[in-house]
Amino acid sequence: MDGMLSAMDNMSPRKRRRDDGSGVLSGKQPKTGSSSESCLDEPVDLRSVQHEIIKYGSSTLPAKHYDPDTTEPLSSALRNLEELLAWKLRDANPFNVASVPRASRQPLYASNQPRTLVCHDMMGGYLEDRFIQGTEVETPYAFYHWSLIDIFNYFSHQMVTIPPACWTNAAHKHGVLSLGTFITEWTDGAQMCEAFLAGEEAYRAVADKLVQISHYYGFDGWLVNIENVLSATAVKNMVLFMRYLTDQMHERVAGSVVIWYDSVLKDGSLKWQNELNNDNSVFLEACDGFFTNYNWTEQSLEHMKALSAAQERQVDIFVGVDVFARSDVVGGKFETNKALSLLRKYGFSTAIFAPGWVYECHDKAEFRNNQDKFWGLLADHLYVHRPSALLPFVSSFCQGFGKSFYRNGQVEFQRSWFNLSAQELQPFYYKEQLEGEGWLRTRGCPEDAWSGGSSLLIEGMIPTGQSKICARIFSLHVPLATRTFVSFVYRPSEGVSVSLELKMADAALCSHTNTEDITASSVVPVALREDHDLVKQFTQSCGVWRPDGWTKRCFQLELSGCALRDICVNVTRDEPAQDTPFHCRVGEIMVLDAESLLVSPLSMQNICISDAVWQRGMGHASDSTKETAKLHLNATLQWNYPSQLARCFLIHWRRLRGPDPRVPAGPLALLGRSYSGLYRVVDLVVPDSPALIELVVEPVTREGFSVPESHWGRRSLSYTEGVNAGQK
Repeated sequence: MDGMLSAMDNMSPRKRRRDDGSGVLSGKQPKTGSSSESCLDEPVDLRSVQHEIIKYGSSTLPAKHYDPDTTEPLSSALRNLEELLAWKLRDANPFNVASVPRASRQPLYASNQPRTLVCHDMMGGYLEDRFIQGTEVETPYAFYHWSLIDIFNYFSHQMVTIPPACWTNAAHKHGVLSLGTFITEWTDGAQMCEAFLAGEEAYRAVADKLVQISHYYGFDGWLVNIENVLSATAVKNMVLFMRYLTDQMHERVAGSVVIWYDSVLKDGSLKWQNELNNDNSVFLEACDGFFTNYNWTEQSLEHMKALSAAQERQVDIFVGVDVFARSDVVGGKFETNKALSLLRKYGFSTAIFAPGWVYECHDKAEFRNNQDKFWGLLADHLYVHRPSALLPFVSSFCQGFGKSFYRNGQVEFQRSWFNLSAQELQPFYYKEQLEGEGWLRTRGCPEDAWSGGSSLLIEGMIPTGQSKICARIFSLHVPLATRTFVSFVYRPSEGVSVSLELKMADAALCSHTNTEDITASSVVPVALREDHDLVKQFTQSCGVWRPDGWTKRCFQLELSGCALRDICVNVTRDEPAQDTPFHCRVGEIMVLDAESLLVSPLSMQNICISDAVWQRGMGHASDSTKETAKLHLNATLQWNYPSQLARCFLIHWRRLRGPDPRVPAGPLALLGRSYSGLYRVVDLVVPDSPALIELVVEPVTREGFSVPESHWGRRSLSYTEGVNAGQK
C-alpha cells in the first residue's frame, strides 16, 4: 500500500454529534462569523503556507448558520422580534448571500402587463434547499418554469423568512424577483405587532432591519402577512410602517417590491376580504402590491374593477389562487387554469399559492411530469418573458438536480443531488398537438446529460403531412456580435436529422421596451469543418471530452446590427412520408462572440482559509476491518473572481507531505462545486499531523471552458497537534 488517501476515503461517514445547547459547535476555536468576509481584506502571498495548531474545543461558529454536526452552511429564518432587532451584519451568514444579480428581461416588471407571483409555501420551507452547497436527495422539489412568472416568494411561518440563496440565484438568472416573507400570526403575533407598532421609532427600527437583511442577502423585497388583530394605535402605525418600509426598500434595493397580504382591515380587525375594497385599500396605497385571499368570486373581481382605489393599479392587485383548493375557491389543483382564465378577463395579476401541491400530493417520482402538466395548463393565461442579455448566451438545460452529475457528456459522479444554484437558463417546456397523429413535447430528462443533471428532451411524432417539426426552445433578446460563434450539442434518434434555426431581428428595434411585433428572419447556419481555426480554438478551450454518442456542431455567423429573438430545433424526417416517431436530446447551446475565444482567462486572486474546525471521527482503515479515529478538517475557502465570468468553481485538495515523509505527494481529488466566492470544506479526512495539504480552486468559465492550472487558486495548509490536543 502506498499510504495515500484515495478520493473515496476523503469523505468519511458523518458521525452525528449532539449540540451541547450553547448554540456553538464542537471543534477548533476560529474567528468570529465575519472572518470569512474579512480575510480577503488582508494581503495574501499565494505562495505562503498557512499554519494551524490543532485544538479540540468549543467554536463560535453560529449553529443557526452551520449544521451542528458537520459545520455545513445552512439557510435559516429569524423566529421572533428579538432575533430580528438583534440582527447585525457581523452575525449574518455570508454563504446565504445570492451570487447572481437579477438579469434583465422583456417586458419589464414596470410595464402594465398583468403579473404572476408564485408563493412557494412548500411543506414549511427550509427542507433540502436549506443546504446552501447542495445535498444528496433522490426526489427534491424544484421550480423551472421561470419564463412564465414575475415574482417568486419564499414562504414559511417563521417571522422573517429569508430565501435560501439557491432560490434567489435561480430566480435572478431568469430575471424574476425574489421576495422574503415577514409574518405575524395569532396571539404571539399580536404581541409582537403591539411592540413594534407602538411608535415611530419602534416600527422604523423593524423596517430598517428588513431593508438591511434584503440588501445584504441580495433578494428583492417582502411579502408582509399580518394575521392577527391590531389595536387602533398599531393599525394606524402599520400603514406608516408599510409606507416607510416600501420607501426605504426602493432607495436601498433597486427594483424592489413590497406586497401586502389581504388579512387585517383598516380598523385593526382580522377579517380576510378576498378582494381589495374600501376596508383594506389603505394598505395598497402604502406599498407596491396587494395579495388577496383565495375565496373570491367573479363578483369580487367586478367589485375591484369598479373600485376607485384600483384604478390604474390593476396589475398591482395579485388575486390569490390556492392550488390545494381549500374551502370555496374557483379552480385549484389541475383546474387552476379555470381561476386564471376568469381573473385575466378583468386584467388583474395573480398570486399562485403552494404550487408544490404537484409534489406533496402525488408520486414524487412523477414530479417532473406533474409539474409540466400543471404549468402547461396555465400557460395560455400567463405571459412569456424574454431574457435580455449580452453575449455569451449559454444553457446546458440543467434544472438544478439530477440522478448523476455530468461534465462534457461524462458522468462525474453517480448519485442523486440537488442544488438550485446550479440551474442553467431554462427553455420552454410544453406539449403541442399537431395535424393528424402528430405531436411535440419538450421536457427535462435526467437519464442523460451533457453538463449538470439533465438535458432537454424533444420528442414527438412527425405527421405524414409534414416533413419536419420546429421546436421553439428559447425566446430572447440578445444583441449579437459581428462574428458570432454558435455551439450545439445534441443526440438524435435514428431516422431523423436535426438542425438549429435562429431567428434574428433588427437590434435597434428589439431595444424598444415591450415591442412584440418585430419582424424576425430565420437563419439555419451551416456547420463549420472540424479543422476550422475557430473550431480548433473552441475545442482546445473546452478541454478533453469524449462525446459517446453526442454530436457537437459549431457555426459562425457574419452579422450586422442583429439580435437573437428565438432559438429553435428542427427535426426532419429522413425516410419517405409517414408518421415518424422521434426523440432528440439537446445537451447544450452556446452563442458567443467569436473574439472571446481568443481572450485569455483571468487568474484566481486572494484565496484564503478561515474558520477551521478540527474533528476526530471513525472511518474504515483501508488495510483492515478495524475502525480507527481519523482526522477531519472543516474550513471556509474564500477567493476573488468575477462571478459573471464563471459558471462554477471546482474545489480540489491533495496531500503534499506528512506524516510519513517517505510517502510522495498525492494527486488532486475533487471535493465539490461552488457557485459563489465561498466554499465550506466539510468532513474532509486528512493525514494525521504533522502534515501539509493543498486546497485548490479551479474556475470554470461561463462557457464551461477549462482554465489553465497556472490560473487556479492554491493555498497550502500545514498543521500540527497542540500541546493539549487529543482525541475526543
